[in-house]
Amino acid sequence: MPGKITHSEAGDRGVFALEQGGRQVAEMTYQRLGEARILVDHTHVDPAVRGHGVARQLLDAAVAWARQTNTKISASCSYVVVQFARDASLRDVQDKID
Repeated sequence: MPGKITHSEAGDRGVFALEQGGRQVAEMTYQRLGEARILVDHTHVDPAVRGHGVARQLLDAAVAWARQTNTKISASCSYVVVQFARDASLRDVQDKID
């Protein structure tokens, strides 16, 4: 799916977003829990682009960023929780909160 994934942070909040045709069509938001820990709390994909792996593209971007910055990811977002459970290749960045 063509488009540009961007990442931005402001304060203790951050977002990975996919833009197409000059508008945002998907986002994965997080909050910082510490210098090297984040909690992904929401993923939204516009109905027009659902079913094309967009949420996974956002997660892959977040995981690549986490690996580059030595950041651990935990999740309250159900999509990310399920992906961590299904895909062992993501677990190196998973931060399990008890």
